[in-house]
Amino acid sequence: MSIYKKIERQAWGKEDQRIFVPPCSGAEWLVGIGFRCWLAGYDIGDITCWEHGWNAYANALGTERAKRAVTELACWVRAVRASASRKIEYHTCDARGFCPDECMAISLIAASQHHRCPAMRACALALTGSELVEPVIDAANAFADVLQDANQRLSQDAVAALMADGRKVDSNGLADHR
Repeated sequence: MSIYKKIERQAWGKEDQRIFVPPCSGAEWLVGIGFRCWLAGYDIGDITCWEHGWNAYANALGTERAKRAVTELACWVRAVRASASRKIEYHTCDARGFCPDECMAISLIAASQHHRCPAMRACALALTGSELVEPVIDAANAFADVLQDANQRLSQDAVAALMADGRKVDSNGLADHR
């Protein structure tokens, strides 16, 4: 069975935008919720978002492993924000499903853990809308390694999920954002 149970548990968000409803546990969920909470924390400047993310990591990994993971998570999210030429979309911290950008972020980390370099680059290009992706890839690799060390291995099927939301990727790896 593949990522998100073959992505059969789909829900529809606002304006018919597909979201995926994974179980509230596992490596994919941890990456998605962390990405969302850190982006929201930076965007709105509310520490509650980061606390929500920290609690998810501490509950899943324990305090010591969570410290390392959250440090690398924050570096990765900062790199994504700094490289992005567009607004990165995300759901509220308490939402159950993940939007396409959150799914792309999950795919990026999965590609890193499975050493799928072309897929990593495609994910980073699609997520940021920019060709300045080397810092994003470097930070993603560091984050993926820390998750791997904490026994949080994403499914290689998550790499393929980048196309599951129906976005088309052009020859430069840039996604069509509807």
